[in-house]
Amino acid sequence: MTPLDIVLYPDEGLREVCAPIAEMNDDLDKLIDEMFYTMYDAPGIGLAAPQVAVQQRLIVVDVSETKNEPLALMNPEIIQSAGKITWEEGCLSIPGIYGKVDRPSEILVRGMNRDGKIIEVEARDLLAVCIQHEIDHLNGKLFIDHLSGLKRTRAMQKYKKEMVERDSE
Repeated sequence: MTPLDIVLYPDEGLREVCAPIAEMNDDLDKLIDEMFYTMYDAPGIGLAAPQVAVQQRLIVVDVSETKNEPLALMNPEIIQSAGKITWEEGCLSIPGIYGKVDRPSEILVRGMNRDGKIIEVEARDLLAVCIQHEIDHLNGKLFIDHLSGLKRTRAMQKYKKEMVERDSE
């Protein structure tokens, strides 16, 4: 399997609100496998469909150290949240940029699994952060949007500089 191309900031597709998924099908099942392969290859712990140029409400995550706890959710929605955690986040679509983001530390998320069943997942700490980060992607929001204006400006200056350097190699 070949990894899918990861869309990089400032691609406009990263700012679009994604369409809901009506039902599970073979094409989505294949896309889920390709997204997991791409995420593990990157390497990353989460990937949202718009990051591979698919404007649908699909995320894949696996925060386990052994990469054996894959979770795919279609149409995920947070139905409860509690607590607060600050985590340094990064993003496969904005490589090399990191920032501390405040989010709820515990969430209950509902979505459709790859069997087409509606499930609820309780998540805390890193898993909660990762799921929220990926759901943000489905709503056209990036982790840098959670940073203060000054921190976002500095991060974007660094990112642009690194992209210019990368493109000149």
